[in-house]
Amino acid sequence: MPRRVTRLWCAACAAVILGSAVPAVADDAAPPGAGRTGVPWQQLTPEQQRVLGEFHGRWDRLPPGQQQALQRGAERWESMTPEQREQLQQRTEHWRNLSPEQREEFREHAQRFRQLPPEEQARLREEFRRYRDMPPEQREQARKRWEEASPEERDAARETQPHNQDKRDRGEKKNR
Repeated sequence: MPRRVTRLWCAACAAVILGSAVPAVADDAAPPGAGRTGVPWQQLTPEQQRVLGEFHGRWDRLPPGQQQALQRGAERWESMTPEQREQLQQRTEHWRNLSPEQREEFREHAQRFRQLPPEEQARLREEFRRYRDMPPEQREQARKRWEEASPEERDAARETQPHNQDKRDRGEKKNR
């Protein structure tokens, strides 16, 4: 696929991904005439129209909540730096290459993460940031140690993490 087409496709996917992060489904459940208004195609900026070009032919048939979510996603795309756009394009390409089973597993992990308390989410983000910032060799060593660890060793490692002490004190099971 030519680079320009790939970039446009990724931009449209980004708009969909970013736009779907909002609860647009709730808008669609509202009864007709409940104050929902769509976004006319002509109201979109030229850049938003370019990013959302694949929706042009069916824009008027999209539910208003989805139109609004897509517009917000396109706005976020416009506000990104070239580096952020490149990173998102890479993640989108990676997502496209996942099998349906891998995508479902990812969705399940994301759902479990969203159900965690904000403090736990912040802790996990910080752990990931530290892992991501490791030199590649050190990251590879950590990954190999984890992959080679037995289930018991992995459980023991999870149990020694400070956030699990509170759960043990309360008699809760691990979130996995």
